[in-house]
Formats: sequence, C-alpha cells, structure tokens
Amino acid sequence: MLKGKQALVTGSTSGIGLGIARALAAKGANLTINGFGDAGEIEKLRASLASEFGVEVVYANADLMKPAEVESLIRSIEARAGAVDILVNNAGIQHTAKVSEFPVERWDAIIALNLSAAFHAIRCALPAMEKRGWGRIINIASAHGLVASPMKSAYVAAKHGIVGLTKTVALEQARTRITCNAICPGWVLTPLVQKQIDARAAEQKISVQQAKLDLVSEKQPSQEFVTPEQLGELCVFLCSEAAAQVRGAAWNVDGGWLAQ
Repeated sequence: MLKGKQALVTGSTSGIGLGIARALAAKGANLTINGFGDAGEIEKLRASLASEFGVEVVYANADLMKPAEVESLIRSIEARAGAVDILVNNAGIQHTAKVSEFPVERWDAIIALNLSAAFHAIRCALPAMEKRGWGRIINIASAHGLVASPMKSAYVAAKHGIVGLTKTVALEQARTRITCNAICPGWVLTPLVQKQIDARAAEQKISVQQAKLDLVSEKQPSQEFVTPEQLGELCVFLCSEAAAQVRGAAWNVDGGWLAQ
C-alpha cells in the first residue's frame, strides 16, 4: 500500500516509534529512523529493518531540540527522495514534579522536543508535500493530550499543544490530499515503562506481574497495556485512502481511560 512512499518516524529506535516504523515498512514505505542510542545497536536495527522488509532504511541522528537540525533532517530526505510523504512526530521525553518545583531546564527541554520539534518538522515538510499533492502527518500525542494528571505539567502542556497543532494543520490542509491527525495512547508497554514497573516492584516488594497490573489499572479499565504494534497498525490506517477524510482527529487508544 505504501510502496515508494518516504516515511520519517522520529524517536524510532525503540518503543512506540519502532513499532510504527515496522508497520509502515511492512506496507512498503522507505524509512528514515531517528533517535538516540548506541551507534552499533542502531546500525544493527537499521540493517535488520531493511533486510526484513526489503525497503530503504536510513538513520539520522538529528537533535530535534534544535530547529536547524530538524530542518536539515527534512531537507536531506527531500534531496534524496523529493519529499517526506509520511511524517510521524513521535519523539518525546518526560519529567515529573510539582509545578512549584519543576526545573525550568526540564520544562524547556520537554516543550522543545515534545511540541516545538513537531512544529518545525511539519513546517519544513509541508511545502514539498503540497508540491507533490499528497501527505500524511501523524502526531503521537497521549491520553495526556486530552486529560491531565498531577506532576506532569510540561508533558501535559506539550501534548495538549500537539492536539491543538494537529487541528490547525488539518484545517489549513482541509481542501488538499494532506491529512494531519493525532494518536493519543494510554499506557504503552515500552522498555521505558518496563523500567517503571521494575522499580515499583522492587520498592513495594511485590512481583513484577503485580506491579504491572497495579500500574495499568490506575488509568485503564481494560487492565491491559496498549502495544506499539497496535499503534503502528493505526498509523497504517491513517495513511490509507480509507482515512482520507479523517482530519484533525485526536484518536485515543487507551483501554477505556477517557471513557470514565
């Protein structure tokens, strides 16, 4: 379905981003992956994706907190392929603290990566999408783009901002073949979340399985985690012709979190 399309997935060396990258590659999209990690391990990942799916996979180590590097990343893909056909803004970081105690530098970093980087990527990618007459922009927000939790002011502010940015871009592109939507996952079982589970189990002296159930049950009535594979398949749908009139949506995938 996506053969010949060029997809950029930020924060895609693990977790949600990797799940999305795999799903797009499985449908034939060429990939640019981005994220931090051990250079050797990233090269193994790049090569394995290319081999498994028979697509072109390029790794770009751009620091998305720097607007100039975001623009350079987009321009490098355009020089190679003409345009970024599918842009998935997924990269993000988190920090928890009361507003009165929130470190200013952490606020600035979270806003820079979780919100501003997406704006700059969209800003830079849109002209070539418009010239080509087709594009899919998918912003990975969060259930925290629609509701709030204590101790997460920067993350909640950034994710609410992503939802607003998504709607604005969708309206500006409403009469084109370029769509912009947000996906709002609840708890996703990624390596980062597994670390939280392991820490909870050690701290409370309970089993890892019990810690996992306790964590997910706090928010999600299904008592099950969302998977990166499920989010990847939703991205594939949003890239399809069936989703041509899905515009400006904030699609929650959250085990019933927002239904409460």
